Amino acid sequence: MIRIAVTGAAGRMGAAIIAAIIRNPATELVGALEREDSPALGKDAGELAWIDKTGVKVTSDAARAFKKADAIIDFSAPEAAMNTVGDAIASKKALVIGTTGFSLHQREEIKELAKNGRIVMAPNMSIGVNLLLKLVADAARVIGHEYDIEIIEAHHRLKKDAPSGTALRIAEVIASTLERDLEKVAVYERKGIIGERRPEEIGIQTIRAGDIVGDHTVIFGCTGERLEITHKASSRATFAEGAVKAAVWVSSRENGLYDMQDVLGLK
Repeated sequence: MIRIAVTGAAGRMGAAIIAAIIRNPATELVGALEREDSPALGKDAGELAWIDKTGVKVTSDAARAFKKADAIIDFSAPEAAMNTVGDAIASKKALVIGTTGFSLHQREEIKELAKNGRIVMAPNMSIGVNLLLKLVADAARVIGHEYDIEIIEAHHRLKKDAPSGTALRIAEVIASTLERDLEKVAVYERKGIIGERRPEEIGIQTIRAGDIVGDHTVIFGCTGERLEITHKASSRATFAEGAVKAAVWVSSRENGLYDMQDVLGLK
C-alpha cells in the first residue's frame, strides 16, 4: 500500500486526485495540504471529492500533511510547488509534480534537486497525451522538415498560464526531434502584416473558453495535405489516475528526475 499526500487539495485537480487515490486499492490518502487562507481548512478531504469521509483533515501545515506519506502529489502553483520539492527532498518522500507554469530557472532547480530525490514531473499525466508525445515525435522524424507545424491548445477560462504546459512539452519534443532551438523558432502570436511563415517555425496558439478540460492538436501541413494528431480530455479523472499511477511507480525508483514517458515505458 502506497500512502499519498496531496497538495492543492481543494482545487479541481486536487479533488480528482483524492478521488483517484481512494478508488485505487493500492493507495491510501494520508494527507491533504492547502494554503493558509483556504476555506477548505479543517474539512475532511473526502468531502472535497464528494466521497465519504476519510478521516484526513485538510491542513496548511506541510509537515503534518506529509508526515505519514510515502509519496506526495503536487498540483498547486509554481512557488508553492518549489516549497513542496524542498520538503519532499528533505523528508525523503517521492514526489509527483503536475503543476505547470515554472520558469526556466525553477525547472533547472528541480532538475538539480532531483539528484537527491525521486521526482516525476510532467505537464500532463494522461496516458493518451503521453502517447501523443510519442506519435508527434515519430511524425516529426519522418515528415517534419518538409511540413509546417502548428500546435493549438484549448482550456477552461480559469486556467492561469498560457500556453499550457502540455503544449509547450509537445513543442519541446518536436523541436528536439528536428534539432531546432525552440526559443528561436516558437511563434506564440500572429497579428498584422507579419510576412510569410518561416519554414522552421513551430506555432503555438492558445484558446481559453468555458469549461474545456484540455484539448491539444498538432498540425503537420504542406501543399496538398495535412496530418492532424489530436487529444481531447473530457474529465480530469484521466489526469488524476495518471498522477496516482506515477506516485506508485516512482515510490520504488532510485533518485532522479522522471516523466510520464518513463512511468508508461514509452522510452
